[in-house]
Amino acid sequence: MNYKPYAGVYTALVTPFLDGKVDWESLGRLVEFQISSGVDGLVPVGTTGESPTLDYDEHIDVIKFVVKHTQGRVPVIAGTGANSTAEAIMLTKKAETAGADGFLHVAPYYNKPSQEGLFLHFSAIAAVTEKPITLYSVPARCGIEIMPKTSARLADKFTNIVAVKEAGGNCDRVTEALAASKGKLTILSGDDSLTIPFMSVGARGIISVASNIAPKQVVAMTHAALAGDFAKAGAMHRELFALYKNLFIEANPVPVKYALFRAGIIKSVAPRLPLCAMQESSRLLVEQTLEQLQLIQS
Repeated sequence: MNYKPYAGVYTALVTPFLDGKVDWESLGRLVEFQISSGVDGLVPVGTTGESPTLDYDEHIDVIKFVVKHTQGRVPVIAGTGANSTAEAIMLTKKAETAGADGFLHVAPYYNKPSQEGLFLHFSAIAAVTEKPITLYSVPARCGIEIMPKTSARLADKFTNIVAVKEAGGNCDRVTEALAASKGKLTILSGDDSLTIPFMSVGARGIISVASNIAPKQVVAMTHAALAGDFAKAGAMHRELFALYKNLFIEANPVPVKYALFRAGIIKSVAPRLPLCAMQESSRLLVEQTLEQLQLIQS
């Protein structure tokens, strides 16, 4: 497996919609904005990309589009997770054919498998590809977490299970996963507000929502931490903290889509049901935060 360890900022791309369909023009503009701003990779069709409401054809078409538009300038890590193992395998195979450089696999949600079930689920997926797989532990959305012993066991068995996106809100999980895997796994933060705390104990970057709207700033902060300059990284973290919190004032990706619309990068704020437009009070708070950081003009 030819794989360069992940480090830095990987943007969890939104999927822009217009009149109920994927807005390819806006998606292309977003991809260019990200690459020109120095991000280290792109992650289409994860939760931020509203994968639950994309049909299979749309899901793969978004991956194809991002791969084609990126033209190898940064790696494309496609979200291909599902709570059905057969569906996750199918999406992974199709995404590999579409040219994805790697895959992000969330813990199966709602059906709440045991740790042994998780091991068997991810094992079945890892067996159908040689490309790198990042496990995604997000207990707030899935109802379960991928325990460090399970991710380490998977890394021991499969050389293509290389990273964990850790969104459990707990720095201990970073330390535990690194220790359990004996350094085989790279840990990436799954929460923008915890990037620097996680990196201070060994994480190597972030799969970021905030970098959709503030890629240069998130890259500068994260790369400072990678260089060991935690004074600079910490100062930037504090400067961006309100953005990190207020982009989650309502369900992701509703606030960040509004931010991208106000910045003129996408043409519509629209999510797909059951997500809906923000309340006015939330919109005003996001607007104020964007203005304070000079990400939009009033």
